[in-house]
Amino acid sequence: MSSLDRDLSNPALFVGRSVGWKCMAAGNRHPQNALTALKIKSAKQPGRYGDGNGLYLIVDPSGAKRWLLRTVARGRRRDIGLGGVRLVSLSEARAKAARMRAIARDGGDPLEERRKARSAAPTFREAAKKVHSEHAGAWKNKKHAGQWLKTLEDYAFPHFGDRQVDQISTPGVLNALQTIWLAKPETARRVKQRIAMVFDQGAAEAG
Repeated sequence: MSSLDRDLSNPALFVGRSVGWKCMAAGNRHPQNALTALKIKSAKQPGRYGDGNGLYLIVDPSGAKRWLLRTVARGRRRDIGLGGVRLVSLSEARAKAARMRAIARDGGDPLEERRKARSAAPTFREAAKKVHSEHAGAWKNKKHAGQWLKTLEDYAFPHFGDRQVDQISTPGVLNALQTIWLAKPETARRVKQRIAMVFDQGAAEAG
């Protein structure tokens, strides 16, 4: 006898399961705080993972993870990036999303507010030094802590150290890396990762 046949032979069990399925489906339509630290860490498949109230975890094809808020402001849909997962925690993303939604509810446009704030966006050099100071204490290897900033001083700062992080393009980053990609591939890989961390910091501050 199949599981379905057993359910049909027991009406109470069948109805109970049916109601349960419907409740689950209804709950999934509008999730509230659906994500957890474990779910975020386990999310590998590229796509969009909803937390509720328009907040999404985006997993890019590269594996990078970032936050996106989808809301409506002044009758128009707005998709607003809230920073990368490495520097913006789940609770911080929820708090940022709540602030953005509040602006929209009050008749404002969160994107316009962000554009105003970006006039004070940090330079790459400033953001890099902030990331280094915030993480250096957690790095057990002091040599690694010193090398982290030194590689950016050598390979990134000369190219765009004094430019605001929101004004640095992907081609600009690639141009900085191509000078060492063939000769020092491991160094280039590490510099690329560190640049990404700095961009996350800059995005978090701009948000």
